[in-house]
Amino acid sequence: MEILLGYGNYAIALATMIGIYAIMAVGLNIQWGLTGLFNLGIAGFFAVGAYASAILTTSETAKHLGGIGLPVVLAWPLAMAAAALVAWAVARTCIRLRADYLAIATIGIGEILRLILKNEQWATGGTRGISNISRPFEQLPGVWASVAFLALVLVLATAAYWLAERGRTSPWGRVLQAIRDNEPAARAAGKNVEAFRIQGFVIGSAFMGLAGALTAHYFKFVGPEATDPLQVTFLVWVMLIVGGNGSNRGAMLGAAVIWTMWSASELFSSRLAGDWAHRAPFVRLFLVGLTLQIMLQYFPGGLMPPVRRTRGRLPRKSAVAEPQSPPILPPF
Repeated sequence: MEILLGYGNYAIALATMIGIYAIMAVGLNIQWGLTGLFNLGIAGFFAVGAYASAILTTSETAKHLGGIGLPVVLAWPLAMAAAALVAWAVARTCIRLRADYLAIATIGIGEILRLILKNEQWATGGTRGISNISRPFEQLPGVWASVAFLALVLVLATAAYWLAERGRTSPWGRVLQAIRDNEPAARAAGKNVEAFRIQGFVIGSAFMGLAGALTAHYFKFVGPEATDPLQVTFLVWVMLIVGGNGSNRGAMLGAAVIWTMWSASELFSSRLAGDWAHRAPFVRLFLVGLTLQIMLQYFPGGLMPPVRRTRGRLPRKSAVAEPQSPPILPPF
């Protein structure tokens, strides 16, 4: 019975993290899959949302900012707003940069945000982080607390997918895809390219801030290790590429596949002994990298590539016989 309970707790934890990563993957799909914005600073916006929600909900202490005591119903939207505000400031500065330059700028800004949050001890607790963060439904007995939190995460992930999908199929989403495919043509059509790119960047970063807030409350702790770019930025990119760039369903499927692989490999490596136990983290990275290479070689569109709707040809109009001029008779 204890073994079954252990497997059940593992399945709940696995599904919870899949839901959180699915929100981040959908946010990245809005930025890269729809708008073509190469964001490598995911960890920074994730950290802003995590720390903002932790500060807004924890009790007063001398170790870091706190004492506001807001419920999560208010703290999570404010955490999304904080990540969106930072993303807006970044986008106003860097949005005109093209793919590789934008990637360099965002990874630098993301690391700056992480270092600020790590070193401002008066606000974030520094290297000790923020602990004793409240988790919704933690007062429920036994496993029901984890089940209830999982249900909440799945509801939010479903809502994020629905909003992203509605945005993708709306005129706004079609403009974003037009900018991604042919920016000069979008400009020629009279679209404000910079404004649409900023909107896509801000909305995607808000989703990442929500994922950070959920992670902080799920683990009841947030610190520099929780915002490691390897587990936040790199894995989310692999999830989107494996699932299908430009597809919201693919982003969620990629989150499920990659996080299951990552978690299962950690579970397997924890049973190793000797030198293999020290080599296990590198083996995990090798497996993820190998999966990425296989997908790029044999499935470049991902497991669930975006479906492009094409309108059928209109039936050709029947040719109308043009009136013929009367024949010219020869003179007698």
